[in-house]
Amino acid sequence: MADPASAAPQTLIGSVQRAMRLLEAVASHGEGAPAKQLAREAGVALPTAYHLLRTLAHEGYLRKDRGVFLFGDAIERLSSGAAQQNRRGMITDALRHWRDTLGVPVYFAIYRDGEIEIVSVADTPASPAVAEWADFAATGHAHAIGQCLLSQLSEEARRDHLDRYPAHALTPYSVPDNETLLRKLRTVGRMEPLIERQEYALGTACAAFPVTIGSTAAAVAVSLPAHQADRLLPLAHRLQDEIGRLVGTLAFSISM
Repeated sequence: MADPASAAPQTLIGSVQRAMRLLEAVASHGEGAPAKQLAREAGVALPTAYHLLRTLAHEGYLRKDRGVFLFGDAIERLSSGAAQQNRRGMITDALRHWRDTLGVPVYFAIYRDGEIEIVSVADTPASPAVAEWADFAATGHAHAIGQCLLSQLSEEARRDHLDRYPAHALTPYSVPDNETLLRKLRTVGRMEPLIERQEYALGTACAAFPVTIGSTAAAVAVSLPAHQADRLLPLAHRLQDEIGRLVGTLAFSISM
């Protein structure tokens, strides 16, 4: 006689397996398919198929339209999430490649919906990224990534950002106020790397340069201990020369 304690888990596993086979059957029909056809293709008894299909539709994984079953919103959200994870993996792999090639931490950031967003960072224990001791998104005036992103915006958009996140001195080397920062940004060339030395954190220096991805402001950056700041510009130029080959990968991350 079967152990009652093990029967429920086995039944549950079997139900999940049958539901997955039904979903796979739906996936093979772009125009949808009726329950009888799905049951036959999935090898599931018709009464069980009806029950599982109704459950999947109730949970949003399927929807029924004119007698056929199609993927529902929940499946589309899962698919979107998987694609997002894949794109994030692509950008992370690219940053890791550059980190290993250059031997320094590498950052990728974008300006989206009025906010500075660090998309991904690649570093190592031997060459760690700059510690976020003050919110990166709110202190764009003080680090190279933020300054590089702001330099790509219109004057109006810059002022709007600084109205929400006013410039102030984080260290003795920081830009002290909005007008000083705005004057600095006006002098930055279109594709010119931007360097900051100890403006965000004492003992660190960073170089960032713009990446052209449609109309979205984006930046790639590297950082070093402040006493090695003279290496930043050559590293930034080297990375800038190589980055064109992977701009497509970076572009994917914009939709994340």
